[in-house]
Amino acid sequence: MTTINSELIIDTNILKENISYMKTQLNEKSNFMAVIKSDAYGHNIENVVTNIDDLVDGYGVVRISEAKKIRKISNKKILLMQGIYSDDELHKAIELNLDTVIHNKDQFSIIKNNNYFDGLWLKINTGMNRLGFEIDDFLNLYNKYLYDKKFILMSHLAASNDINSLSNKNQFKLFDNLSKKINKDIKKSIANTGCVMNFPSHTYDWVRCGIGIYGGYFQDKNIKTAMTLRSPVVNVRNIKKGERVGYDGRAIAKKNMKIATIYLGYADGLPVAIQDGTEVMINDQIAKVFGRVSMDLTTVDVTNLIDCTEGDWCNFFSPKLPVSNIAKNNDLISYYFMTSIKSRVKKVYKN
Repeated sequence: MTTINSELIIDTNILKENISYMKTQLNEKSNFMAVIKSDAYGHNIENVVTNIDDLVDGYGVVRISEAKKIRKISNKKILLMQGIYSDDELHKAIELNLDTVIHNKDQFSIIKNNNYFDGLWLKINTGMNRLGFEIDDFLNLYNKYLYDKKFILMSHLAASNDINSLSNKNQFKLFDNLSKKINKDIKKSIANTGCVMNFPSHTYDWVRCGIGIYGGYFQDKNIKTAMTLRSPVVNVRNIKKGERVGYDGRAIAKKNMKIATIYLGYADGLPVAIQDGTEVMINDQIAKVFGRVSMDLTTVDVTNLIDCTEGDWCNFFSPKLPVSNIAKNNDLISYYFMTSIKSRVKKVYKN
């Protein structure tokens, strides 16, 4: 059995730097919620909370099991971002002192029937069309049950990364118009990472940032990727013009080439359809994927590298090679790579 291994290095210092940078964009009253669902986007929820707790005002999760892990470490606000779906879940949320999103009439019925209105975030659909009350339906509930209650009014932007998208303007307008029809003391939250960076005037009382913390936001170079996915070179060979590389012979040499084989494949979390030409980094030099990814191996064109030998590390993404690069070049998103790395890749934490 081989003793070599691929590695996923997680640098929590970079997480803290990213949070500190994003907080400089906020207005003075804005609180910062770190979204750490899906095991903190693959960064390990306990490790992340332990290291960023002094910088954030709360955490956003989807599952109660995630909230339990956080509550053992932190006493700060925890929000169940998709809410509760049964009386039992409500009672568990109360026991753990969790805030909860209410986004439909069934969820509201659970709250109303238990006469429990603490820590509620009422979610409004302003254009994402996934979750959230339609505005008229919300106003009916508000006028009947919520007019004297404290809660947070929230919505979610569909295109915050695109500063020119008309949907942002439309969503802000609907959200602001609604907020004028309810108690002026009600707190508000609509901002995700893209909104913080592109529309800081709309950061209101709470921002809910996820991808920017981990460095998957590609529009600002001050935000760095906190993960390094790397694996060693296990073979280097020369091939001649016209020879093919990998399954199905997809990659054909147009000249004499030098090919490195990397100990990482789709069983480790790389998409099998990664395109030829996708950039990786070996010895701080750019090399490019050449040939179809297989279960355990990926082949890379290192013809133009000054040096490349067996045992050298090949980085697929890192602080120097943003995860957004490999995502954009393969018509994927950064979230996919962060949350898809498999358990056989060794995790290393730099704290």
